[in-house]
Amino acid sequence: MKPTDLRGILQYIPQFREKTFVLAIDGAIVTDENFATLLLDVAVLRSLNIRVVLVHGASAQIKLLADEQKSSASDLDGAGITDAATLKLALTAANRLTHEILEGLSANDLRAASTNVIIAHPLGIIGGVDHQFTGKVERVDTSLLQTLLAQDVVPVIPPLGFDGDGRTYRVNSDGVALAVAEALKAIKLIFITSSDGLICNGLLVRQLLVAELEKLLATNSAGFAPEILSKAQHAAAACKAGIPRVHIINGKVDEGLLAEVFSNDGIGTLIYANEYQQIRPAKKKDIRAIQLLTKVAVESDELVKRTRATIEKNLGDYFIFEIDKNPVACVALHVYPESKKGELACLYVSSLHENQGIGRKLIQFVENKAREIGLSELLTLSTQAFTYFQSKGGFAEGTPADLPPARREKYDQSGRNSKVLVKKLVKA
Repeated sequence: MKPTDLRGILQYIPQFREKTFVLAIDGAIVTDENFATLLLDVAVLRSLNIRVVLVHGASAQIKLLADEQKSSASDLDGAGITDAATLKLALTAANRLTHEILEGLSANDLRAASTNVIIAHPLGIIGGVDHQFTGKVERVDTSLLQTLLAQDVVPVIPPLGFDGDGRTYRVNSDGVALAVAEALKAIKLIFITSSDGLICNGLLVRQLLVAELEKLLATNSAGFAPEILSKAQHAAAACKAGIPRVHIINGKVDEGLLAEVFSNDGIGTLIYANEYQQIRPAKKKDIRAIQLLTKVAVESDELVKRTRATIEKNLGDYFIFEIDKNPVACVALHVYPESKKGELACLYVSSLHENQGIGRKLIQFVENKAREIGLSELLTLSTQAFTYFQSKGGFAEGTPADLPPARREKYDQSGRNSKVLVKKLVKA
């Protein structure tokens, strides 16, 4: 499915309509050639009545300005001390980027406004070091943001904060995005970066429970690149603060934002605040999803082709593994009560969700169902995945003679010469 496929998008609309997304965009993405496409994605979100707030960084532009001006500015990454020279560069860079974003939104017929909603105070003296004009978010002017959103205006928030005396402070854009998402009770915080997602020890993490991310940060923070470490830390904090889903994606990928939000698999990393997986009985509306899921395996002759009519006739045998209400895997349990045997069939996991233990969970689920209804033996037939069933599922190789008579007849007629695998069931 293309991310812009209308049918793919429509299934998400009821859960996203009138909800708020906070997009935290790195400064380097604003000046990338794909930024215009990213703003088109924002326009799609707005057209679907999804409220959007944009928070942007500026560190890449601050570094560029410092090089151009041969500035003596001290901290260019925004993680340490902000002296007067750095603050001056930050103001220039942030204002330029805000203007570019407003121009881009206007080009897409979106009303937008730059805001001073971040009330900040000095970070202060830490470890004996005065951080000068580095600020920390004290609170967010939620009422102003809500007023703008209610009027279909996209708020654009720079990495700057202001105190009650009109002083300006440079604040971490990731921290701003977190504070805004928490204040607005956003359902998604999306970090749009130059990275493909959350990369730890050189490997891309596709999805992670916040508790697992916290363990990684506690035991292996050195495994994250510095620019990603901040995203990881703020993603964990966001989930703990009540934002259900945090995404980290590459803003240079064409239609990447839509692909992350409106597809089962996404393109980057999803960090989630609660267990969001479940196995449930298949419904009539899932038949197309089952056929799409298994299409590749059918084409490679790994699974037998099942027509819509065949699946619908035996729909009660099928189960779906969902992630965030999206089918990513399926399995079936065909029962032969006269033989007290069941067949585990149509097991398939989406390629983007492989190696996450989903297949084993489905095998265990089917085993438990088979025990519940009093079956004594579980069978499965396989032409290519038999070693998987043996090593991961505890099946042993059997023979066609192990099949119930009705199933044996279909086996002989198919000509597939599948291996027959058997597992004796004992009460758990």
